[in-house]
Amino acid sequence: MTSPTTHTCYIPATPRGGGPNLAIAALEAGDDVVATARRPEQLDGLVEKYGDRVLPVALDVTDRPAAEAALRAAVDRFGRVDVVVNNAGYANLAAVQTTPEEDFRRQFDTNFWGVYNVSTAALPLLRAQGGGTIVQFSSIGGRVGSTPGLGSYQAAKFAVDGFTRVLAAETAPFGIHCLVVEPSGFATDWAGPSMRIPEVAPEYEPTVGEMVRRLGGAAAGDPRRAGEILVRVVKSPNPPTHLLLGVDAVEMAQSYSRAQLEEAGTWEQVSRSADSDQDYPAELPEGARPTD
Repeated sequence: MTSPTTHTCYIPATPRGGGPNLAIAALEAGDDVVATARRPEQLDGLVEKYGDRVLPVALDVTDRPAAEAALRAAVDRFGRVDVVVNNAGYANLAAVQTTPEEDFRRQFDTNFWGVYNVSTAALPLLRAQGGGTIVQFSSIGGRVGSTPGLGSYQAAKFAVDGFTRVLAAETAPFGIHCLVVEPSGFATDWAGPSMRIPEVAPEYEPTVGEMVRRLGGAAAGDPRRAGEILVRVVKSPNPPTHLLLGVDAVEMAQSYSRAQLEEAGTWEQVSRSADSDQDYPAELPEGARPTD
C-alpha cells in the first residue's frame, strides 16, 4: 500500500518516448510504478534497479481487456492506482491524401482509442478508491494543429483533448482530476525507427517534404526534466487542466490563442447575427466583402 505522500503510477509505453524518464522520476520520488510494454522484457533494467517497486505488465493499449487486466494487476500488487498516464502513441508522416486509410485508422486506434481504453478501464477503480489523476499525453499540435504530414496523429490528439475535457467534467465529483500534457519537440525516439515516412508526392513537397527535412533537427525539450516536472505537478494540490511543456509549446499556444481571439472579434457581428433576436444581415468584415 502507498503512503499519503506516495503515488502508485501506472505508465503505459514505458520503454519508449518519455516513458522511461517519467518512470524513473516517479521511482526517484518514492513512488511505485506499474510499467507497461508490449514486450515486458524491455522493462528488465527498471526491475533490476528498483526491485519490487516496479511491476512490469504486458499491454497493447488497443486491447481493452488487456488494459483492464493490467489495472487489476496494479491494484493486486500495490493496493491502489493514484496516477494513470496515457503516453502510448506514434505517428507516420505522410499527406492526408496519400496516407492509406488503413494506416490512418491504425494510428488513430493507438493515439485515441488506446487513451479511451485505458481511461475508461481505470474509472471504476478510481471511483471506488475516491479519486486519482488521469494524465493524457497530447501534443502542442493537439492544440494548434496544422503540421503537414501529421493528419492522423494530430486529429487523434485533438480528439484526446475533447474527450478529456468531457471526462473531467463528468468525473470531478468523484475526486478524479484530468490533466492534458501538451509538449513541443523533445529529444525522444518519437521520430525514430517507429515512424514510417513514405516517399513524398511532388505536389506535397513544399509542405510535407519540408516537415520531413525539419525532423532531422535537434529537439530542445529534455525528457528527464519533463518527467520530473510532471511528477511534481501531479502531486500538487491544485494541478492545471492543461500543461504546456517546452518553450515552443508555450509560444505556439499563446500565439494561437491571440489569433483566435482576434479572429472571433473580427467576425463577431456576423457570428452574432445567426441568432433570431440579433440584427440581420451583418456586414462582412473589411477585406472579406465581395468586390463588384
